[in-house]
Amino acid sequence: MTAPASLSSAGSNMTEDRITPAQEECQYSSCYCEENVWKLCDFVRREGSAPLPEVFAVFISNDNRTVPLWEQKSACGERAVVWDYHVLLLHARPCREAAVYDLDSALPFPCGLKEYAARGFRPDDALESRYRRKLRAVPADVFLSKFASDRSHMKNADGSWRTPPPPYPPISVADCSMNLDDFICMEPTRGWGQVFTLEHFLRRYLTPAPVPSLP
Repeated sequence: MTAPASLSSAGSNMTEDRITPAQEECQYSSCYCEENVWKLCDFVRREGSAPLPEVFAVFISNDNRTVPLWEQKSACGERAVVWDYHVLLLHARPCREAAVYDLDSALPFPCGLKEYAARGFRPDDALESRYRRKLRAVPADVFLSKFASDRSHMKNADGSWRTPPPPYPPISVADCSMNLDDFICMEPTRGWGQVFTLEHFLRRYLTPAPVPSLP
């Protein structure tokens, strides 16, 4: 994601078992939220810290690529930060509140989805239409097997970096080196995962998933 613009907040810590390293120990590169979340998903897969089907990479964007989020570390005071897109990790736990992992947020890490919705998202109906958010929830296993980025979106016309890249090689898959737009795009027939309006996303994930029944 590119460096944010600004628009025109205070919380409680969610007490739970974290499925990632502590925030300060996570692999993090500013403005590479998609890769930061890929690394979190990879940690869960390698360490088995949660069942992978409970974990999602959630891309937030819209057709205008102007999505405001509050309580971001890069914000000026209490104003929102307007990203072209943003990515967070969602842990949708059976019979418990979903947990949000956002390495760019000043909210707790992890943060309960209800608190993140109230303080980080805030209601869409209070926003101009060009700022209303859509979300693409991609299962972690799909994200890990399909996502690729050569980081070309973070280069200027002269080839220089807008923001320094992560210290490890670009993420790629066997048949592709760049498909980031397929994840950012909010056209339901394109890419992977399921696309929601913010209202529908919260309706889906604020209700804890039931514990699977035994066969």
